[in-house]
Amino acid sequence: MKQVDYRGLAALDAVIDYGSFDKAAVALSITQSAVSQRIRMLENNAGELLIVRSQPPAPTEAGQRLIAHYRQVRLLEAALLHRPDSGEARPEIAIAVNADSAATWVPEAVTPLMSSGACLLHIRLDDQDHTLTMLREGRVFGCVTSEAAQVAGTTPTPLGVMRYHCVASPAFARQWFPHGMTAEAVQQAPALNFDRKDALQERYIARRTGYTGHYPHHSFASSEGFVRFIEAGFGYGMVPALQCAPQLGAGTLVEITPGDYLDVPLIWHMWDIQTAFTRALSDNMIATARKYLL
Repeated sequence: MKQVDYRGLAALDAVIDYGSFDKAAVALSITQSAVSQRIRMLENNAGELLIVRSQPPAPTEAGQRLIAHYRQVRLLEAALLHRPDSGEARPEIAIAVNADSAATWVPEAVTPLMSSGACLLHIRLDDQDHTLTMLREGRVFGCVTSEAAQVAGTTPTPLGVMRYHCVASPAFARQWFPHGMTAEAVQQAPALNFDRKDALQERYIARRTGYTGHYPHHSFASSEGFVRFIEAGFGYGMVPALQCAPQLGAGTLVEITPGDYLDVPLIWHMWDIQTAFTRALSDNMIATARKYLL
């Protein structure tokens, strides 16, 4: 690409961000045909396809690189030009975190930045094994992930370990695990997973019993609701120690495998962009995580 067409990049970014050409047109205050034309011109200039016309549209690898570049430029420009008393749009930063971190230590980490009102923060949730994909695609500035893979243009920083216990209500444990966690028991007892991406229970069962086949499970994609469902006796599941310590102390939850646990190392990846906002956010994320994680 000889020269960067930022109007085309804005259209490409909007289509991917909003999930359709129609919604991108509304966001940009132009017609849908204008959005399509800008992207075609961008693709002609790049000499390759930048977006897959699927439902929803998906960026190609080249499209991901351009979107990442565009969002980094926008972030830098916003930080450079923003004046608190100017009335102009505030800088926006997007990050991706796993739901368990969002339910425990992340609120404290983002409080200083969000309470100041100087910028707008968009927090996106996904499994810790998948948040790095958002960073790689340029959809977020930083992410909390369990992956240690290197991504060009980013810096990884270890945060610590989130420890998970396999827990259930006392009555559930007595009914389904009278002899502890065995391969036979896990093939009968209903587990509770967060969503289809959640592999913690599967990993723990395999490590604990050697069983790697199908096991019955419910799904509930809510960290707070997840714990309440287990307390109610609907299933057993992997819960962070940060979340289940009060219930274990009160006896409303018990460990199915007392003294055993699953440790998940977490890493903070962020773009190599230095602005006052990104530095403050990154410093807070690292300091707060290390305050609460092992």
